[in-house]
Amino acid sequence: MEKFITITSKVIPVNLDNVDTDMIIPAQHLKSVSKEGFGQHLFSNLRQMYPDFILNQPAYANGEVLISKSNFGCGSSREHAAWAIQQYGIKVVICSSFGDIFLNNSAKNGILLITLPEATIEKWINLSLADSTLKIDINLEKQTVTFAGDTHTFEYDSFRKHCLINGLDDLDYLLSLNTEITQYEQKNCTTSW
Repeated sequence: MEKFITITSKVIPVNLDNVDTDMIIPAQHLKSVSKEGFGQHLFSNLRQMYPDFILNQPAYANGEVLISKSNFGCGSSREHAAWAIQQYGIKVVICSSFGDIFLNNSAKNGILLITLPEATIEKWINLSLADSTLKIDINLEKQTVTFAGDTHTFEYDSFRKHCLINGLDDLDYLLSLNTEITQYEQKNCTTSW
């Protein structure tokens, strides 16, 4: 997993509440037996139905931070939604609330999810829709987000923070404790297999 400490990026404003996992990656794209190839299908139904959808606008291309409203990632438990976001190049999603399963799937796939107040989200979406050149600065170590001169701190799980800063998925984290595990076994396990 890629290490994450800070990022400066354009913002991709998705001015919607209740963005479910089927909107993020529609079911017709879930036929692959591989974990790859989902990024190109991110929000594909919305992109086809609405030619002015934000991901169709060149001004927002290459943004690595997506801002949306409440309950982002609700719906089914498909991990493909996190894969599609990550493979598209988005490293951070900022909303006022997230679906629980999506929250866990994103953390396990190296996507930083930040929860901020609804009023801040609304303001930042409007600012980024008005000016696609605005940049956002995120510092995971300090747990701060700065956009258009407005800085907020955010809460984040200490275990997930450690993993993101060090580029560790769950298995990498366990393997990083190999010395401690071996010492524990030598001290406390008397049964030989």
